[in-house]
Parts: sequence; structure tokens; C-alpha cells
Amino acid sequence: MSSSIQTTPQRSKEAVNKLIFRRVMPLLIGAYVLAFLDRTNIGMAKDRLAIDLGISAAAYGIGAGLFFLTYALSEIPSNLIMHKVGARFWIMRIMVTWGVISAAMALVNGEWSFYILRMLLGIAEAGLFPGVMYFLTQWFVVKDRAKANGLFLLGVSLANIVGAPLGGLLLMLDGVGGLHGWQWMFIVEGVPSCLLAIAVWKFLPNRPTEATFLTRDEAEDLEARIAAEERQGAAAAGNSKLRHVLKDKQILLVVGIYFTHQIAVYALSFFLPSIIGSYGKLSPFQIGLLTSVPWIFSAVGALVLPRLATNGSRSRAIATATMIGIVAGFVLGAVGGPVLGMIGFCLAAFNFFALQPILFTYPATRLTGAALAGGLAFVNTIGLFGGFLGPYVMGITEDLSGSKLSGLWFIVALCAIGAVLTRFLKRGTEDSSASAPASH
Repeated sequence: MSSSIQTTPQRSKEAVNKLIFRRVMPLLIGAYVLAFLDRTNIGMAKDRLAIDLGISAAAYGIGAGLFFLTYALSEIPSNLIMHKVGARFWIMRIMVTWGVISAAMALVNGEWSFYILRMLLGIAEAGLFPGVMYFLTQWFVVKDRAKANGLFLLGVSLANIVGAPLGGLLLMLDGVGGLHGWQWMFIVEGVPSCLLAIAVWKFLPNRPTEATFLTRDEAEDLEARIAAEERQGAAAAGNSKLRHVLKDKQILLVVGIYFTHQIAVYALSFFLPSIIGSYGKLSPFQIGLLTSVPWIFSAVGALVLPRLATNGSRSRAIATATMIGIVAGFVLGAVGGPVLGMIGFCLAAFNFFALQPILFTYPATRLTGAALAGGLAFVNTIGLFGGFLGPYVMGITEDLSGSKLSGLWFIVALCAIGAVLTRFLKRGTEDSSASAPASH
């Protein structure tokens, strides 16, 4: 990629910010659409895997969750590597490897091959989400980050809106070319990741001073303002090294809230198609269409609420309200039947990605440099154990009780705890001493 800088007249800060949104965010959103599609498309295949390969609900839950185990263990190393080699190369590498492995899911022939490929997929994709969260801190000042994070998380909603009906259609190719429908689904949905990786390599600059669409003055001014904010927040919180993350109570608080949030997100992602299938006699395509409905609401939430989180008090209030909304939605989903249950799932999904982008603004006001890259990965690493626990509990409780809804009460209880924890959130500039390590 050329590193030449234009010499056009300098634009206002607002104009520069809008330009960055237009030039950087579409690529990142596209990458996350494919990432989330490839990690959660097994939700559409769950019942067919049971019929064709004899994979039980408990085994399915374990396999769904194992992705997050290896993903989480690989997060911090991946993000530290990205800090050294740059986002452009590392995101491209992540996309190629996860695309190949996702397509290889078509080779699953039993529980153990299912487990192994899910674990490999987790290793391949590790670092994408925290890597992009770190990447965005290099492009946006604090007041714009929740909005940028929210737009990126649109990828999750779009993946489910498009992916569920698409998966339903592909499942109907059962028998074509001697393959099961779920095999076609994994192949067709894995290949585009490798293709988009080429566009990422060609068009995604690592930082503002490498962007051909900014003047040198614009790029240097933006980097200077971001660096000043990072120094101020890290100094106020007393965090300058990665080890300080473990001593910062606010970052540990974010980890706890994020853990409960991820349990809810992935329980719904992996089990909603099966829950909807229990409502009546529906075709795979009909199940896919209904599965996409809550994720339309999640896209609306991601667009509307994060942009309002422009300061610490607003961020805290929105975080609390969204966690309460998730709890209320899952309660309705557990007791409401097909109609009220779907309304509840829509309510929960509306709040999913209104909360998540706000949570990731907190570490970015308390850390800087490599500590920020590693700290964001640490938050995502521990939080993603919720992505393992949620599907695991849902699968086990379904096998034990015979009800696809029984595991929802476990999620309700943990998210209620998460809602209480949000009341104690503080950004780096709000708290100059409480979280600082003793040496500072």
C-alpha cells in the first residue's frame, strides 16, 4: 500500500471524522459480518448434525463453546502480534485462515472432528474483535469511539439477519452433488472470507499517517489528539504497563460485565434456531427468516444507543439500562411462548450491541500503547469464556430437561448480576486514584 499523503486544503475535524467513517468502517464491518457468520452458522445446522451424525445437544453445546476456549487462550498473543506487525497484515491473515477452516467444517463426520475443527476455528479467528477495538483507538478520539465500536458491531447483526435465511436456503440443498445441506452451507459461507481478505490487504491503512485519503496535517493532528487523550487517561488511572490491567478494578469490572453479556449473546446465537424450530412445523428457510428478526432489532440498538454515550455518566446509565433490557428479554423468552417469547428475544437483542461498544470504551480511557492492545485482548479473552459457558449450559440443560428453554434461567441470573455491576463503572478521567497500582 502506498504511504503517500495528499496535500489538499485541510478539512475540519468533523469532516475528517466523517471521511474516516466512510473509508475505514465498511471494510471492518464486512470482515466482522463474515467472522460472525462463520462462527455461528452451526446454529442453523444443529438439528441436521443430530440427525445425520448423531451429535447430541450436549455435544453440540460443547463444540459450539470450544471455539471460545481456544479463541480466548489465543487472544492476547494475537493482539500483541498485531501491535507489532500492523492491523492490515494481521486482519488479512486472520480472515484467510478462518475462511479455510470454516469451509473445512464440511468434513465433520462425528463429535471429535466437530470438536477439533471448532477449536481450530477459534485459534484462527483469535484477535479479530479486540484487534479491531484497538485499531479503532488509533483512528477515533474518545467521544467518537462508542459510535465507531457500535458500527463495527453491526457486523454481528447483519451476519444473523442475512446468515440465518441464507443458511436455511443452503440446508435445502441436501443431496445436491452428494453433499448434505449443512456441508454446502459451511463451504459457501467460508470462501468469501478469503476473498475479502484481499480487499483488506489492499485498502486498509494501519494508522492515519499511512492513509492516502488524509493530508499530512490532518493525519498528524488526529494522531496527536488521540495520543494526548491516551496519556491523560492512563496517567489518571495509573496504568502504563500490561501488568497494571490486573490491578485496575475498573477493567476487572468491565471483564465481569462482559462475561455475563457474552453468555447471553452466544446462547441466543447458537440456540435460537432450535428454539424457533420447537414452536411448530417450520421449514429450514422459515426458521432462518424468524431467526433473523431479533437481529434486526440488535442492528437498530447498535445504531441508536452507542452514539449517545459521549461521556462517563451517560455511558454508565446506558450500560445499566441495556443490561436490564437483556434480563427482561430473556425472562419473556423463557415464559412467553412463541409470540411473547419472540418479543422478548427481540428486546434482549436490541440491547446486545448497544452495550458492548460502550464497555470497550472503558479500557481505552485507562491504558495506552501495548498495554492498551493487551488490555483489550484481556477483556475479550475472559469475557469470551462466557461464550463457552452459555452454549454448554444450554446444551446440558436441554438434554437433562428435554426443554430447549430451561437454560435461559441461568442466563437471566448471571445477567442480573451484570446489571448491578454496571452501576460502578468509571472511565480513567473520572477516577484518578482508586484503581491505580500502589507504585503509581
